[in-house]
Amino acid sequence: MCIFCKIVNKEIPNNTVAQNEDFLAFNDLHPKAPIHILIIPKAHVDCFQDVSAETMAGLTTFAQEVASKVGVDKSGYRLITNNGEDGGQEVNHLHFHMLGGGKIAWDHSHEDNHKSI
Repeated sequence: MCIFCKIVNKEIPNNTVAQNEDFLAFNDLHPKAPIHILIIPKAHVDCFQDVSAETMAGLTTFAQEVASKVGVDKSGYRLITNNGEDGGQEVNHLHFHMLGGGKIAWDHSHEDNHKSI
């Protein structure tokens, strides 16, 4: 069982921001922004490539509700998912990072160094 499934099953504690029957949002343990929330489906889905349109529709609405709840719906936020090993996915359970609470920098260094791509 993956770490996020253990969180959903309450085997591992978390700092819940919001939840409903299908989705859970909780604060990231190692935030990269003043607001850094992980948003996951409660049912295990490995990655974005495997998610159904129905689940994404529900996740979209849930993420919008989370943004409103934490007060970044008007000021703006970044919503990120990594897909697969080459995409930087570290936990094989679909999850989105919601980053906000201030101006989020964009690292353009990759544009100057295509050797890693």
